[in-house]
Amino acid sequence: MYISEIFTEIPTDKENRNKTEIKFYEALKKLNIPFERVDNDAAYTMEECEAIDKAMNVECAKNVFICNQKKTTFFLLVMPADKNFDTGSFSKKMGLSHMSFASPELMIEHLGTTPGSASVAGLANDEDDYIQVIIDKEIADSEYFGCNPGINTAHYKIKTADLIKKYLPSIHHRPRIVDL
Repeated sequence: MYISEIFTEIPTDKENRNKTEIKFYEALKKLNIPFERVDNDAAYTMEECEAIDKAMNVECAKNVFICNQKKTTFFLLVMPADKNFDTGSFSKKMGLSHMSFASPELMIEHLGTTPGSASVAGLANDEDDYIQVIIDKEIADSEYFGCNPGINTAHYKIKTADLIKKYLPSIHHRPRIVDL
């Protein structure tokens, strides 16, 4: 798998980039949030992300986009890559019923991303605040946060505190920290 060197600036080849990715890096710069990023071959599974994790010295988080049966309540779950996700257990913990994975069409509509690229970066596209952000306590307690910027051909690393206290509030999303 190809993984570039580590960069600390916004990509200069914006015409070759996803709009969500550029929007995300520009927000980090505006908020004075330092970041490291790499470009990589498309990574569709958490197993494919292991080489990226090593290169960046961070465990990239798993992001799961789910909704209720009526498709009126949406959640972006941010959790450790090696943690299993069970919709039934999550539904019970949240006091909701009939949660399932959101369709690719809903992911594009609300996150501006496609399957395999769900990310907190996509929350900037959720201007109507439909999506509730749930961050696993294990992720919230870690020093660094790694993820894709709304496209699975790049990954970044920032301080988790910057994600929770600066980035998410800047896009009007208050995360709920839950022990999944």
